[in-house]
Amino acid sequence: MTLTLDNRSQNKESSLTQALRQIQQLNSKIQELEQHHQDYVRSQQNLISAIAEICVSPMQEIEALRILIYRGEAACRQYLRSVLVKQRKNS
Repeated sequence: MTLTLDNRSQNKESSLTQALRQIQQLNSKIQELEQHHQDYVRSQQNLISAIAEICVSPMQEIEALRILIYRGEAACRQYLRSVLVKQRKNS
């Protein structure tokens, strides 16, 4: 009987240890995702600042924001580069 109780308490402890390990793994993953999210938000803020600096007309700004929203950061950066090239040609 004592052996059975000891076995049960070891199983409970083992289960608790496993649950604690899983919680720690989840917390690590959450921290990693939060860091990725913060990096993403920072890059978007930098890109929006660049849009405001580079675009000379409201239409260009709207187009840049539309591209950012629908096609992503890389496409928006490409659009901004093309705007800069056109500005340099016109200067």
